[in-house]
Amino acid sequence: MDPDGDLNPDTDDLPLRANTNHILVKHYVLDLTVHFDSKVISGSIVLFLEPRSGVRTEAGGSQDGFTSRYQEVDALEDDKKELETTTTKVEKMCGDAESIQSSSLWHTTSGGEFTLVLDCCDLDVSKVEEVDVTSVEAMLSRFPEVPSKKSGDVSRKPQAAFIQNLISMPSSQWRQQHQLFSLCSHAPGAQNGSTLQFHRDRWSLQVRKNGVTSPQEFPCALRICYETKPAGGSVRWTKDQDNRVCVYTAGSPINNRALFPCQEPPVAMSTWQATVRAPSECVVLMSGEEQAVPAEDGDTHFLTWNYYVTMPMPASTFTLAVGHWQQVTAEIPPELEKGVRDGTDCGKTAKLGPEYGQWTEAERVSRLGSSSSEVVKGSPLQTGSRDQTTCVDSAFCYSSLEDEGLSVTDYSGMVDDGISCSHGDYPCRFTERSACSQRVIPHRVFSPACILQKAQMGVLKLLPQCLAAAHAVLGVHPFPRLDVLIVPAGFSSLGMASPHIIFLSQSVLSAGSPGSEESLSLCGSRICHEISHSWFGLVIGARDWTEEWISEGFATCLEDIIWAQAQQLSLEEKTEQFDLKALLRWRRLSDELQNSKEELQILRPNMEKTGQVSESGSSTVKHALNPEKPFMQVHYLKGYFLLRFLASQVGEQQFIEFFQLFVKKYHGHLILSQDFLQMLLISFPDMKRKGLTLSAIYADWLDQPGIPKWLYERSAVWSQARLVEEVKAEVVKWILLSQSHHGKGRKRKRMEPKVNYKELTSDQLVMLLELLLEESELSVASLRALQRTYSLQNQDAEVRHRWCELVVKHAYAQAYGDVEHFLIHDQAMGVYLYGELMVQEDPEQQALARHCLSLVQEEMDQSARRVVEEMVL
Repeated sequence: MDPDGDLNPDTDDLPLRANTNHILVKHYVLDLTVHFDSKVISGSIVLFLEPRSGVRTEAGGSQDGFTSRYQEVDALEDDKKELETTTTKVEKMCGDAESIQSSSLWHTTSGGEFTLVLDCCDLDVSKVEEVDVTSVEAMLSRFPEVPSKKSGDVSRKPQAAFIQNLISMPSSQWRQQHQLFSLCSHAPGAQNGSTLQFHRDRWSLQVRKNGVTSPQEFPCALRICYETKPAGGSVRWTKDQDNRVCVYTAGSPINNRALFPCQEPPVAMSTWQATVRAPSECVVLMSGEEQAVPAEDGDTHFLTWNYYVTMPMPASTFTLAVGHWQQVTAEIPPELEKGVRDGTDCGKTAKLGPEYGQWTEAERVSRLGSSSSEVVKGSPLQTGSRDQTTCVDSAFCYSSLEDEGLSVTDYSGMVDDGISCSHGDYPCRFTERSACSQRVIPHRVFSPACILQKAQMGVLKLLPQCLAAAHAVLGVHPFPRLDVLIVPAGFSSLGMASPHIIFLSQSVLSAGSPGSEESLSLCGSRICHEISHSWFGLVIGARDWTEEWISEGFATCLEDIIWAQAQQLSLEEKTEQFDLKALLRWRRLSDELQNSKEELQILRPNMEKTGQVSESGSSTVKHALNPEKPFMQVHYLKGYFLLRFLASQVGEQQFIEFFQLFVKKYHGHLILSQDFLQMLLISFPDMKRKGLTLSAIYADWLDQPGIPKWLYERSAVWSQARLVEEVKAEVVKWILLSQSHHGKGRKRKRMEPKVNYKELTSDQLVMLLELLLEESELSVASLRALQRTYSLQNQDAEVRHRWCELVVKHAYAQAYGDVEHFLIHDQAMGVYLYGELMVQEDPEQQALARHCLSLVQEEMDQSARRVVEEMVL
């Protein structure tokens, strides 16, 4: 592997080309304009850089040790007056485009010069220049100790000194720091050759300055003028459910490198701020710590939105969505609001109760609020910090973790109850007393107009209790606010979590009439999954992206725990629900492992080399570009079962309490598997006496394909759980009904005996349909009765997916409309169904697959479209 060389784009490993061991981006300032007519985002990005010490570019040069901690984050007070005096426009700065040199010329003219390498793909870069921060008066007054150009002192480099002072400012001054970053980003290019040489290849942008041979001499502030491409892999241009144009970052395998040039390796932690200009009728949602209030930009057709973050995060977590979104609003039920004000248990008052389901349709509609049909824009009443949702939510934020009754176990005196941050300096919520007691952070929900009511009765209804439950389980919310967006139908998964914002697929919304607890099960559990990523995946991230299980396995495990807390289940109810879900996941994992390549089944594919990088800091993400990988769940499921196994060894409650301690210790850090496992083994010394060592866990769970022995044994126990036995009894009834119709032909039908079918939960219905899928024959009459008995077309997407499989397997043509509806409206889950339609070699089914593809191929996720087209065309 040569991470620094040109990689074959046909391989399935994703290159991370940025030379982060030489130099790090500490802060990004983006200034972007969204053009829906041309499907491009144009503008500039300013990078504030810090060279790594002790690095030489010559062969055999020294390297600093690889660090996994978050880099320090800095901040300051407002300096609005200085910012308002800045009138320089980015468009003028970019000037004329500089020709990109040919690859051969670029590689033969370096002369030993240092090269900054950024991850970049599908971008048109027009200019790269050094920014003259010494021209910013506010910098001169803020750092008078730094000699300026005017002083005539040429023994020091004022540019570098100014930037180093700026990025080193203490977190208590983050507001002023961000104002200075903004002022510097608008400064003109440096005099005397500010334009830098640059070269673009498939995966990177490379930048040099004549005569600069080390990262210490390289400019510390760069402006890159560029625009995205309509088909860029990180940016998704499409239409929403109202058929209106929108764009969002898709969280694709190549992350954000097709949105802006950046450093993609996880260790490259940075803060950012962004100004986004968009058509005035649109709403701009983004990763940012405060709600943005749009401002006029001198152009009545565009508004400007500003966002920022103060916690260092990988560039891959940056998220942007621009569209005609509308805010979903609702009043809090009076009894819930009273319970919160009285200081009663938030989880209990938020329990899914009958009162909501008893509202009339008119009452439900009225509770949407009059503003729900308006586009949120420009109005401080709707988007400011005192909007209705925020004001109401603040009433929830009264309780502390201790109120939940979740005690902290004394693990051999290893960790105490206090928070002792070991990460770099940034404004950390884990040390804020007010954040510790804030059970429900301010939140908003956005969706296209046509699904506002479903979003209100599903997502907005469940969000407060899911947030409160997550706080009860894991403690302090790492982020101060949350937006949830129902994304277009072509979104490739059920959800995606980023700092301050969650994308949810419309598939999590109820298909029928919402209101019952069961119709909200998929929505609630998925919300809990994405919320849990705030802790595992974002504030605690994987240092090596091949260890995807650290994010997805943990979130899958925690979604059950948090959703059970949100429902206020009894211990018995929780155990039964966990066992049923475990059996369903076991069946899914077992099937996936039988039908996938062994190299894709390993949770730690780099094994003992996990976390290692090249001398420059570049690396590759193994299998990240493999077309099969986006549709595999092995990291979710096998990772989930590893955590279930560990919980079975130490006890459920003790395991949850350990999660809390782990979050306290490792928030703000990047981790490898051993960080979690070693702390667990130290905390529970009895595990070693059982033969559970780090090497044993690696061997059984992380470094091998297939299924560990414990999982085989445990699945037999889950298959005998009460909820599963209930399903098995119902399966027998349906098989008998089907058999009673065989062989009747045209004979006059006898009166069927009335069968009493038990009411089943959503998860039980999934199990029922999966077991019926194992039957080689089911009569048309039994399928018709099955559909009618459970109103299968109105169930959640997991149930409807199994129903569609059953329809396809038995060629039940009367329900082909359900299959078509699923493939059009549930694209995040429908890829497998295309294969089933084609493999049956039934001309009618194959025609159905081609018809559905023709209807949705323009809005489909690119990777999903490629896979489906290979199957269908």
